[in-house]
Amino acid sequence: MSEKLAKEVKKRRTFAIISHPDAGKTTITEQLLLFSGAIREAGTVKAKGKKSNKFAKSDWMEIEKQRGISVTSSVMQVDYDGFQVNILDTPGHEDFSEDTYRTLMAVDAAVMVVDSGKGIEPQTKKLFEVCSMRGIPIFTFMNKLDRDGREPLELVAELEDVLGIQAYPMNWPMGMGKNLLGLYDLYNKRVELRLNEESDETEAYIPLDEDGEAEGEHSFKSSSIYSQAIEDATLLHEAGNEFDREAIDAGKLTPVFFGSALTGFGVQTFFDAFVDLAPAPSETEAMDEVVIEPEDPRFTGFIFKIQANMNPAHRDRIAFVRVCSGNFEKGMSVTLNRTGKTLRMAHTTQFMADAREEVQDAIAGDIIGLYDTGNLQIGDTIYSGNKSVQFKPLPQFTPELFMRVTPKNVMKQKSFHKGIEQLVQEGAIQMYKTYHTEEYIVGAVGQLQFEVFQYRLLHEYNAEVVMTPMGSKIARWIDPKDLNPKMSSSRNLLTRDRFDNPVFLFENTFAENWFKDKYPEIELKQLL
Repeated sequence: MSEKLAKEVKKRRTFAIISHPDAGKTTITEQLLLFSGAIREAGTVKAKGKKSNKFAKSDWMEIEKQRGISVTSSVMQVDYDGFQVNILDTPGHEDFSEDTYRTLMAVDAAVMVVDSGKGIEPQTKKLFEVCSMRGIPIFTFMNKLDRDGREPLELVAELEDVLGIQAYPMNWPMGMGKNLLGLYDLYNKRVELRLNEESDETEAYIPLDEDGEAEGEHSFKSSSIYSQAIEDATLLHEAGNEFDREAIDAGKLTPVFFGSALTGFGVQTFFDAFVDLAPAPSETEAMDEVVIEPEDPRFTGFIFKIQANMNPAHRDRIAFVRVCSGNFEKGMSVTLNRTGKTLRMAHTTQFMADAREEVQDAIAGDIIGLYDTGNLQIGDTIYSGNKSVQFKPLPQFTPELFMRVTPKNVMKQKSFHKGIEQLVQEGAIQMYKTYHTEEYIVGAVGQLQFEVFQYRLLHEYNAEVVMTPMGSKIARWIDPKDLNPKMSSSRNLLTRDRFDNPVFLFENTFAENWFKDKYPEIELKQLL
């Protein structure tokens, strides 16, 4: 093991930001980039109808800017206080949770952003459960402290009751909304003041004395808001959970921070603590009980995302790779496990959302992009050396909604076919063809995916399409050797997926059960 490699691995922090839509996830991403020096001005996601030419750096896709939502994961890499930080901003909308699930397979920690006015919302709970299954550390940021919200004690209690995770407040709000004085910072043993034009204070950070009081004479100390914050914080310190680094690393205890992503208040304090406490890259489990250590000198990695047209001018296709071990060097040759073919990694990139630069080297924990001409798929493993490696498969969701897709202009068939093929490879939409007539059918887990799909076909491939709803269906795969086309009926449409595997689309549960009764020897399968 190279000491230099081990030292560099320890500097890596790779994490995803998760939340319910509108909790402020993309806004906090912007602030993290701002404090790292990566950008000069934080953009904010504007709601539809509000004019602004300043968009979030992490929302690079045109439809995201128009609708004020994140519909694809984006990757940003920055240097911060001696650490190499890889930030993965994920879609908040539940229709794109599959993209988020796969992204969570490629990180070492998660930052959970919670709207302090709303508390734990459904999508937050779903994404938390994925993190919990993986046992990765979760850091909680209670956002929107610049607005009046729910009581902090109530928010922390809900965090523990609803998510079943222990919480440890790292700081405590002194008021909120217009009455926000600042933060009573237990972790750093200081008061962090919210300075503004009306404030008579000049220093943002005031140390605490041995009694837990802010040192010196300050007008805010006479406020009931200040004394209430000390009372609440003392109560939590005495009756609440103890700070336990091992419990944090195991995902059993979440450090809780308060602040406002919109104003940037409390964000730097959070990020400083995060890079200190979040784990460096650790081992990755492969098939056959093989464990790959990050300090292993040979290069290994897996592809967790594919994105077409990040640069519309070049119609490129990027495969996102999580480096699991060793050292990547530009121009090196690797083996693609699925095919056994050798690939030369001559064109690779690092990201700042849609901006990027050629990457010369990368190590375990880093996220790199490979320019791909169609050789790579989501879930692929690549490695150097002669010894084969296969990482565990990534989750795939079985679609629930389906639409027939036809080109509006038959003269643009080429653009239509290319667009569908490339967008389907990204994994959000799944494609099927009817068994005999080869009509296109697309499946998704949510309606918004269809809208984005149609929008991108038109604006990225100049292919206008007609989409005819088929409603909800139950998709089930069967072994090709068991297939008899006569099994198909009006209740169970026979199709093939993009890998040519036979798939039945059942009208409903009754139709599926009828099929099972008629063909008891046939095994029906669904995706992970």
